[in-house]
Amino acid sequence: MKLHIGIAIILSQLAELLTVHAFAPSSSFTTFQVKTRGFHHGCSNHRAEHAFSQMQKSYSSSRRCNGNNTGMKMMFDQLSTAINDIAKNIGGRQRMTEKSISQALKDVRRALLDADVNLNVADTLIEGVKKRSIGQEVTKGVTADQQFIKAMYDELLDMMGGDSEMQNNNPAASAMSATTMSPAATLAVGSQDDPAVILLAGLQGAGKTTAAGKLALYLKEREVDYDAVEAMGPEKARQLLTSRMPTRNRKVLLVAADVYRPAAITQLEVLGETVGVDVFSLGTEVDPVDIARQAVEKAKVEGYDTVLVDTAGRQVIDADLMDELKRVKEAVQPSETLLVVDAMTGQEAASLTASFDSAVGITGAILTKMDGDSRGGAAVSVRGVSGKPIKFVGTGEKTPDLEPFYPDRMASRILGMGDVVSLVEKAAAEVSDADAERMQKKMMEAKFDFDDFLKQSELVAKMGNFAGVAKMLPGIGGQLDNSKIREVETKVKRSKAMIQSMTKKERENPDLFITDRTARSRILRISRGSGNSFENGVAFISEFQKMRTMMSRMQKQMTGGMTAPASLGGGDMDPASLGAEVGGVQLGNRKMRRMAKKMSKGNRGGGKGFGSG
Repeated sequence: MKLHIGIAIILSQLAELLTVHAFAPSSSFTTFQVKTRGFHHGCSNHRAEHAFSQMQKSYSSSRRCNGNNTGMKMMFDQLSTAINDIAKNIGGRQRMTEKSISQALKDVRRALLDADVNLNVADTLIEGVKKRSIGQEVTKGVTADQQFIKAMYDELLDMMGGDSEMQNNNPAASAMSATTMSPAATLAVGSQDDPAVILLAGLQGAGKTTAAGKLALYLKEREVDYDAVEAMGPEKARQLLTSRMPTRNRKVLLVAADVYRPAAITQLEVLGETVGVDVFSLGTEVDPVDIARQAVEKAKVEGYDTVLVDTAGRQVIDADLMDELKRVKEAVQPSETLLVVDAMTGQEAASLTASFDSAVGITGAILTKMDGDSRGGAAVSVRGVSGKPIKFVGTGEKTPDLEPFYPDRMASRILGMGDVVSLVEKAAAEVSDADAERMQKKMMEAKFDFDDFLKQSELVAKMGNFAGVAKMLPGIGGQLDNSKIREVETKVKRSKAMIQSMTKKERENPDLFITDRTARSRILRISRGSGNSFENGVAFISEFQKMRTMMSRMQKQMTGGMTAPASLGGGDMDPASLGAEVGGVQLGNRKMRRMAKKMSKGNRGGGKGFGSG
């Protein structure tokens, strides 16, 4: 329970960290609220849910506030923007007919093709949306465009390997699936006596060797043991985030079987050393088939339960490549044959998957470079063309940047609704239970200070770049263009420099910069010490105070409106502290200033009316 609320608070801080720096105070984004179907399901404190609003509503309102903004050019931006613009034109119809949505379907088809989705897949998807929509009454409380988006979501989910029928017919399973159910496909599990052999294939440049290192780290440290989760029972499992579930902790052996590409073996050895996994190699003069065979024998003798074989690639598919793969496969009888494909190749990735499958037989695909700026057609097309599931996606350049493929989360991203569950899991992976509980306590006591601000800034950096984090926030990512992202990054660096210019006492007591008589001189000192202007210093303190105000509201919503501590309006407090002004900039919000004025009048006496005794 405490962990759930603690992570929710940290999530709100991440959103505020982005929005306070990126938008003007009048922006609707200064109060980030979102409800995730899976994250809060199973949390017995229903008050926590009041701290979040519907994800789709958040997204829709954000689009209305800044519909002409050009978002960051990241994967799916073009497609998600087009689909939602099309959906808005459907209007407030009570019933969807073929005539009313025919133009929208044509426009969506065009958007899918522009996003490099395979033609047959696009036609199949449009036909599915048509069947789900035509003749359907618009659900009470839902607009026609929202219901159209829901039909798109369900069809995308099924297309990429999910099960929309289960989600729609079984709400409990649906809510559970976002956090506790297994992804679209998992890997075969071996033992020390009979290790699982995983063969990695692909063309040159797709990131096959890097993917081998990432997969080794994932299997060693982060792969969820779904057998153990199932044994817990649904009620207990539902309380857990993926990052808190039991893991298998496999003992992995990497095998360098690419003897052709220069430095391929060295690259794998460096990756193996980085992730703490042993690498087996016999140099460049040995046949890859013999290397793979001897590696499996070594694994059985030395107790490895998983063997990852990095095979050679080619510029194009040719007979030599396929022949070598077939010989390696016959020699080691792999449990899995995974094709590593570059997501930036679009629908060509789907055709490549189908070609490899027909030639050597594969069990799934790994999509790399999903953090790029391509149009994203590969994610939609791979399973529809080849019939093989996407098992993992590469989300960055670092070795931990490999994630299981969840169709529901990907569908949400494609439709521009963010991916809060993955964001929560990223935050939870970086925050221990003790830190989450400690942060919750500080929020309860309204003691969020500059050290906490610094920690949250560093947390965002660990979770990835600001653009990547923002894209996971519904209604925020689409409103941040490249210039705003650069502005956020610059302001955060400036803020960190000013915090690092503070004394320990000042970091722990922000009121010294707000209500203390020395506030002006302190701001002047840290501004000069960090190479900033006094105006920048005042602006930072003002933004920090707004962040504290937002977090105090979040805390009250989560705890059911408990009485605020003295510093936030409870108990005996100095009225001046609520309406503090530093350097001509008014700090705090309107409600706090009104409260300060009211209390000030009360302290002067009177206020009882005529004839009072």
